[in-house]
Amino acid sequence: MLEEIGLDYATRPIDINNDDQFAPDFLKIAPSNKIPAIVDQDENISIMESGAILLYLGKKTGQFIPTDDKTYWQMMEWLMMQMGSVGPMLGQTHHFVKYNQGKAPYAETRYLNETKRLYGVLDRRLADHEYLADEYSVADIATWPWISRFDYQTMDLNEYPHLKRWYVAIAARPAVQKGYHVPKFVNEIPMP
Repeated sequence: MLEEIGLDYATRPIDINNDDQFAPDFLKIAPSNKIPAIVDQDENISIMESGAILLYLGKKTGQFIPTDDKTYWQMMEWLMMQMGSVGPMLGQTHHFVKYNQGKAPYAETRYLNETKRLYGVLDRRLADHEYLADEYSVADIATWPWISRFDYQTMDLNEYPHLKRWYVAIAARPAVQKGYHVPKFVNEIPMP
């Protein structure tokens, strides 16, 4: 989002493997001890939780938040779907299927089935919409990173052609290509 809106920013990596998220200074910014979190020095405000951050930055800059009511509420419902379903469920799939395979077969099956269901929901939406809310918005910006881990979720984007088209189109955006490597390069953007 910061690359898309063109604001200057500096990153402060939080190493969750070293429990940086529990440091008192970070807890002042993000009491839930989760990343991401931002501090807007111009406004002297800190914001935690990705959905709130995206809405804040969109409102601050007037970008990627639709102005007409119909599209605004489409954006809001798809953003809330990401916050309440896509993020949490795909995150559980990462935990059980990628990082702890074989330890909890019931959980693996449950979250993998839910991931397939959510991919289907997104694919059906994108069958007749270019973006989740008809125009590129914070809903797409919030959802795309979760789909970029399709390999973690053992998902084949070729089985979801509309989601694949959306994914590839967003991956081609220069701001997404640059932002994907913040705070550091780890790997190229995965492509189906």
